[in-house]
Amino acid sequence: MISCRALLGLGILVGGARAPAAEPAAFPPTSALRNSATPMPPPIPTVIESGSADMVSTEKETTFTFRGGVTVTATNMTLTCDELVVVAWRTGDPAATLGKQENFKSLIARGHVRILQNDREATCGHAAVYPGEDKVELTENPVVRGLKEGWVQTGPKMTLFRGERRAVIEGNATERPRLTLPAMKDLGYDKEFPTGASKPASAPTPDSPITLPIPPPPK
Repeated sequence: MISCRALLGLGILVGGARAPAAEPAAFPPTSALRNSATPMPPPIPTVIESGSADMVSTEKETTFTFRGGVTVTATNMTLTCDELVVVAWRTGDPAATLGKQENFKSLIARGHVRILQNDREATCGHAAVYPGEDKVELTENPVVRGLKEGWVQTGPKMTLFRGERRAVIEGNATERPRLTLPAMKDLGYDKEFPTGASKPASAPTPDSPITLPIPPPPK
């Protein structure tokens, strides 16, 4: 299989897709405060590499389909998946094979999706990026992790909103949203002992993560 390297000039897609990937940091407030003071890296061209690629155009839009070990390298973001479909609005001569790409309608990643940005990682079976709506939807067993802080967020469906530092995690009849935080110290009071009695040495116990189920949003 010939490796295809596509420099599509996805400047608008970078602006629309890069920021939502950082939204999971809104769960731990310490990350949000630290990241707000971190300068943004300079933009770089978006590069899509895959085993095969094809393009289909209509008068209004162009659809790029990439298959086989797809890797997307963009500003401060890396995305890998089995298949990637990029839909862009087009202008110019309707008869031209490749018209002028004015804006990007959607980016759909399928199969073993992994999005990595800084110290945050999101994995799922299906990810949909909508630059015009400033949101990213993760479905099919989505998991978002803070690689440094050690928190893990799961749920049937996650919607991340760009610029709002907000995420909506929806539950269903069989699965509820769940946030797992790093372990904390035992905050309970010591047991009382008779006067003069020595406190027995407690056996060390391994720290366990704290798991907080989150109720689904009201309908």
